[in-house]
Amino acid sequence: MTGPRMLKEASAIDAQRQRGETLPPLAGIPYAVKNLFDVAGHTTLAGASLFSDRPAARADAFAVDKLRRSGALLSGMLNMDAYAYGFTTENSHYGATHNPRDLSRVAGGSSGGSAAAVAAGLVHFSLGTDTNGSIRVPASLCGIFGLKPTFGRLSRSGSHPFVASLDHIGPLARRVEDLALVYDLLQGADPTDAFQAAHPLAATLPGLSQGSEGLRCGVLGGFFARWCDEDARAADRGCT
Repeated sequence: MTGPRMLKEASAIDAQRQRGETLPPLAGIPYAVKNLFDVAGHTTLAGASLFSDRPAARADAFAVDKLRRSGALLSGMLNMDAYAYGFTTENSHYGATHNPRDLSRVAGGSSGGSAAAVAAGLVHFSLGTDTNGSIRVPASLCGIFGLKPTFGRLSRSGSHPFVASLDHIGPLARRVEDLALVYDLLQGADPTDAFQAAHPLAATLPGLSQGSEGLRCGVLGGFFARWCDEDARAADRGCT
């Protein structure tokens, strides 16, 4: 938990409001991050007790700093599969994260804490990472939205690496509009990230009202469809 930091930043936003200043776009909105993003003054565990003796981070990760400047309030760091290597967040070091929709089920992983916290309504959005499904899987299992952006679009500086050529960071949220807003605010050049591509800023929130005309969507079959329940199959049929 990052309670003292959260209260300090909330007080600063209150002072801005009382002075009649224009507030940043995410002013006062609570969020949390997967515990492989650096947060100044806290140890980045990456889900593993091996790192518990590490020195505390001296600065925020690039994405955490962007959200701070956007007014969002960081409430804490979230459980994950150790080293971001797993799909269930049944963490043998710090305990399992259960699915808030059904506590007998897993939350998915490796960003399971990020998905569960959003699905449970503890925070409005969260940050996760995705190398081979680690945002998309827990978002799906917990019934929320998760975004794995184009590689190199968002800076990964200050996040614990897993596979440098495949790692992505991205947001998770209960509403597509929130997902788009946070993604837009996370964009921006970071000269310290050698993998970041030189993309121009591309706001996605305004495009949500344009509809899906002309878009094509692929649906995985075979193994991925074998154990789908009828509700999922009906939703799939409704999209085709």
